[in-house]
Amino acid sequence: MTIFGVPTQALFGQLLIGLINGAFYALLSLGLSVIFGLLNIINFTHGAQYMMGAFAAYFALQWLGLGYWWALVIAPVVVGLTGIVLERTTLKFLYQLDHLYGLLLTFGFALIIQGLFRHQYGSSGLPYPMPRELGGGQNLGFMFLPNYRAWVIVFSVAVCLATWYVIERTRLGAYLRAATENPALVQAFGVNVPRMITLTYGFGVGLAGLAGVLAAPIYQVNPLMGADLIIVVFAVVVIGGLGSIMGSIVTGFGLGVVEGFTKVFYPEASNTVIFVIMALVLLVRPSGLFGRST
Repeated sequence: MTIFGVPTQALFGQLLIGLINGAFYALLSLGLSVIFGLLNIINFTHGAQYMMGAFAAYFALQWLGLGYWWALVIAPVVVGLTGIVLERTTLKFLYQLDHLYGLLLTFGFALIIQGLFRHQYGSSGLPYPMPRELGGGQNLGFMFLPNYRAWVIVFSVAVCLATWYVIERTRLGAYLRAATENPALVQAFGVNVPRMITLTYGFGVGLAGLAGVLAAPIYQVNPLMGADLIIVVFAVVVIGGLGSIMGSIVTGFGLGVVEGFTKVFYPEASNTVIFVIMALVLLVRPSGLFGRST
């Protein structure tokens, strides 16, 4: 059976790949949007922190004998703590400066982190085993659905929606959003604004670490795995709207699917279609699809 001249199995296979890529785009762009929307920092270290999450899972297995499920908890916490140290020692001095300063500093940290890991482990990927509980797959008739890939998609959607709910629908989220507009007023209510900002940065970085753990069994653990992805993720954030939580989620999954279908119908454009869409969106709506004009 074919659809538009394309075999059904190939079409749905690319849809699955697009959803997998979209899950990582959404998680990473969500972390970027949380950090930018609440701290006004363009965190270019995000790709390196995504890679650190994968390596944290690898180290937990090799050094401590802790498998995938423990890594899913431990790695985001460890990466988030490194982000807290980074924020407390350097980034906190840049909040009142132009965005360019934060971008340059975090870009420098990304190069340093990637360089250290590459020097120690080389550029080849390190294998990370898939959890036994998620091995195999389901034959849906029109395609074969691996259990682990289905888990990544469902879990990513759950994490993204939970993050959106906390930030947009709870009192804690209201305090976070208010702290970016009027920190003195929020401080007057007894809220420790500097601590809240630090924890927010750690949480955004932890989302990158979580994405790294999810990616490790699929893409292997590679010091440059974040460098190849971060440019695309920034394009996703720009299209969705800088600082827009729902924009990052919807745009991340949507562009992953668009990229997957482009590989079927026009493979030559699959590596550039997201950037073409970004250019068109910026021409029509510079604040992004879900962003608010300033």
